[in-house]
Amino acid sequence: MSLLRPDGLGGRAAVAGIGATEFSKDSGRSELSLAVEAVRAALDDAGLAPGDVDGLVTFTMDTNPEITVAQAAGIGELTFFSRVHYGGGAACATVQQAALAVAAGVAEVVVCYRAFNERSGRRFGSGVQRREPSAEGAALGWQLPFGLLTPASWVAMAAQRYLHVYGLTPEVFGHVAVTDRRYAANNPAAYFHGKPITLADHAASRWIAEPLRLLDCCQETDGGQAVVVTTAERARDLRHPPAVVLAAAQGAGRRQEAMTSFYRDGLTGLPETGVVARQLWQTSGLRPADVDVAVLYDHFTPFVLMQLEEFGFCGPGEGGDFVAAGALPINTHGGQLGEAYLHGMNGIAEAVRQLRGTSVNQVPGAARALVTAGTGVPTSGLVLGTDT
Repeated sequence: MSLLRPDGLGGRAAVAGIGATEFSKDSGRSELSLAVEAVRAALDDAGLAPGDVDGLVTFTMDTNPEITVAQAAGIGELTFFSRVHYGGGAACATVQQAALAVAAGVAEVVVCYRAFNERSGRRFGSGVQRREPSAEGAALGWQLPFGLLTPASWVAMAAQRYLHVYGLTPEVFGHVAVTDRRYAANNPAAYFHGKPITLADHAASRWIAEPLRLLDCCQETDGGQAVVVTTAERARDLRHPPAVVLAAAQGAGRRQEAMTSFYRDGLTGLPETGVVARQLWQTSGLRPADVDVAVLYDHFTPFVLMQLEEFGFCGPGEGGDFVAAGALPINTHGGQLGEAYLHGMNGIAEAVRQLRGTSVNQVPGAARALVTAGTGVPTSGLVLGTDT
């Protein structure tokens, strides 16, 4: 079921601050330390103090409880705290939760954060090694015994079908990798700063789970990212021009599973992304042609193409040609393939920079930014805009 009318959230909240740690492969400190560093940096960017904060939002997968982060960061009483499930699918939903809270008046300044040692600690790319009994885990029980143990193997199933149905080759995925790395090469914060790649480099990289090669897969990162959300009115009085939340949405499709939705009618699209897209376009009143820059969740390149198709930027099977044409700036920070894998939170920060006019790969006159969260799982999205 889709919304029958636009929701009432658009324009009532804004991102007023962004902050991050450095992005590394071995942070040398605790995940709590990373979270607090990112939160403090975001508050400083907004021109706010810890005592101004009355709400915190993070991921269910984060190891840093809201009350612990509040204590360590010098934040006082909280009137709102929340967590969002489904890994990277939670990224934009953290901002939605914060926006709902400030729009409803249950909090005034909410910080969304995500921090982990995903390279030096728990590496998601190593796959499922142990899981507590749960209904969600039972779904994986139909896949793991047959060798589908890692996120790459789960995505490879859909990617192979996508290529077959549309008569394509894995080269179409390479356009995403090359685009991301081109932007990352100009970004001093990116792990792959100064290291662009070519389609030939992509084609020469080793297989991970056919048809996915190494350069189709996001990196693993240690780091933290935080964003500050407050009312649009208060944001106007703070340090930077606000990035107004024009629309925010979550979505889960029919017959949805977490990364293993193989029993749908087809595997060539992302129905959960379609649910988000319909809500964002309806509430914002915008259409694909109105978007100046897109920050699309790129844990694996094939799902970037499917997102473009679900949002209506191009037709089914046309995502590769659309990226190759370069008509829409995509992942101008370098994405999770090029900058860092922070479960999509660094993508939200890049959208804010674009609207402020401070990105290292600035799109001239950028006024509308689309941001998406993790795909293949229940997901979320944002449309952010300048304050006009």
